Amino acid sequence: MAKEEGAKSTYGVPLERSDYLKLDKHRHHCEPEDFGEWAQSGFGEGKRLAVDLFSGAGGLSLGLERAGWTTAAAVDFDERARETHAANFPGMSLCLDLGDDERRGEFVQRILDSGAEIDIVAGGPPCQPFSRAGRSKIRHLVEYHSRDPHDIRKELWRAYVDVVERLLPRVVLMENVPDMGLGDDFSVIRIIEAKLENLGYVTQVRLVDAWNYRVPQHRKRLILLARRDGGDFSWGKPTKQTTLHDAIGDLPALNPKALESVGARVLDYDEKLEPKPSPFAREMRRKADAGVIHDHMTRRVRADDFKIFTIMDSKTLYSELDEKLGDDEKEFQRYDAEQFTDKYKKLDWNELSRTITAHIAKDGYWYIHPEEPRTLTVREAARIQTFPDRFRFAGTRSDAFRQIGNAVPPLLGEAAARVLLPQDVPAGKEAADKWPKVREELTRWAKEQRAGKQWYQFPSGRKMKPLGALVMAVLSGSKLHPKQLASVMDDVAGQKELTQDVYVALLNAASTAAVRRRLEARLGPVVDKPEVWVSADSVLDHSTVMGLKPAELALFRLLAGGDIMLVTQGALRVAARVQQNQSHLTNRLTEGRLNLIKLLGAGRDAPVRMAAIRFIGENLCRDKQPVCGSCPLSDHCPTRPQEDAGAAATFDVALTAG
Repeated sequence: MAKEEGAKSTYGVPLERSDYLKLDKHRHHCEPEDFGEWAQSGFGEGKRLAVDLFSGAGGLSLGLERAGWTTAAAVDFDERARETHAANFPGMSLCLDLGDDERRGEFVQRILDSGAEIDIVAGGPPCQPFSRAGRSKIRHLVEYHSRDPHDIRKELWRAYVDVVERLLPRVVLMENVPDMGLGDDFSVIRIIEAKLENLGYVTQVRLVDAWNYRVPQHRKRLILLARRDGGDFSWGKPTKQTTLHDAIGDLPALNPKALESVGARVLDYDEKLEPKPSPFAREMRRKADAGVIHDHMTRRVRADDFKIFTIMDSKTLYSELDEKLGDDEKEFQRYDAEQFTDKYKKLDWNELSRTITAHIAKDGYWYIHPEEPRTLTVREAARIQTFPDRFRFAGTRSDAFRQIGNAVPPLLGEAAARVLLPQDVPAGKEAADKWPKVREELTRWAKEQRAGKQWYQFPSGRKMKPLGALVMAVLSGSKLHPKQLASVMDDVAGQKELTQDVYVALLNAASTAAVRRRLEARLGPVVDKPEVWVSADSVLDHSTVMGLKPAELALFRLLAGGDIMLVTQGALRVAARVQQNQSHLTNRLTEGRLNLIKLLGAGRDAPVRMAAIRFIGENLCRDKQPVCGSCPLSDHCPTRPQEDAGAAATFDVALTAG
């Protein structure tokens, strides 16, 4: 470790830069100019080949390898990660920006020219802009003019899809954070699925808890799978959770003391431990150098941190430390306890670890060892991410932490990859996906309804203007009878502005005092103001004046033609019943949303489909007494409940009267 003079004054301990670990390339590594020979007559000959995009250090590559693939090519923009990948995997590992159309084209063309048959394209576009922390940070930077609000990394999924379109592998695997879709109503995921469907793939999007596949940490990931070989998507059964002690309990104790170096590149490892290491630990030791453990090293510990780490347990919040510290030790708590309630996190031997992220490269306060007053080592973090002990990381200690935190856990990658293994498919069977047909029928039905008396339930029709969308949104919670609602909406059909005459007509059509008050409160402030009605955006600019509620705003955006995924109980119920599950009752914000995006799809007609799903959920696919006979999805609904014939007749009469 090389000390940096003068650094102690700001951090509290002498800062040190670890040595740089240089790794030799894998014995079956190949350079780009040799790729054709490698694929046709070299190590890649006759193997099931994979391409890993945004590969990082190779967590997903290792998962693919464990499942039976051979990595033919991997790409990442991080040079240290590329060095790591080149040392641990065969094939070519390239450092290039996949967002550069020319460089990406050259990469794909080299594979095409080689004659290599790529069986799978895998990877995960950089995900920071999709994460909650990332979105918050980006908003802050944009507000203070430090960053272009259009982050190009958000568009790297297009590069991923472009490679798939050109290579046309048998199967596709994409991994990302669950929040990838929350910032844009899953529009990216929906577009990716639509593009893959157009190429002949059947797709599945799934939220996966990594701990169900032996990864010893809290980690939920979004997995998109696609195949065009006629196979299905069958996941392995969840396994017993791997605890932190199972994962790292066999590693040598470091017994650190404040201000002293902790760990080393190489330490002795007792192969005859008593009690014996867990099955997980023994698996991590396979093919590792006997008698030693590599990279079992972490940062120095400040005197105040050392004290705090010592008195904490796994349940202690940073904000609770003042109760544990004596009056003469309060100076040890140097952060604002109200702002940093969980600044430090001590892990528990018998639980899962906190999610390992790239932040561990900056500090390890979220990853305090459960027994020793220190943060996790590189090797411990790698174990928790399920990298085996034989796997080394190029660069400095911080480089290693960053690569580990950015990686896909190999065991999670393996679980997802195994779903895509070749299956025994009857001869002549081709990939069949019912969803394009379902969406087509839903779209046709919605447009028929929009052309008739239910025009006000759907966007982009001849009669629907921003004013009509706003009035419908305002009335959405009023529980008006269909005939009464139709009477009010007829007064704004095709109307472009809210004039005094239109306003009075609306109030006169209101069937109850409550509806009248609602209209007065929302519309009164914008009567005879033509600037409000120029566009949907100008209406939104005045939403505060009108006091619109979030649900009203969301419905307005949808009826004004926005690509909005309206997550209501009714919409989730429709999607769940069509897909034969109970996600609308048990996992509304996770699996429920994924069911909804499968039914919704993408493209120009997505808004009208979303409006149709909303309408069906509120009026037809009711929790009790559903009106299946009038539902356009009934033929595709395996869980179609027993409908009420009387309810169907009543509903049809109401629509006719309206």
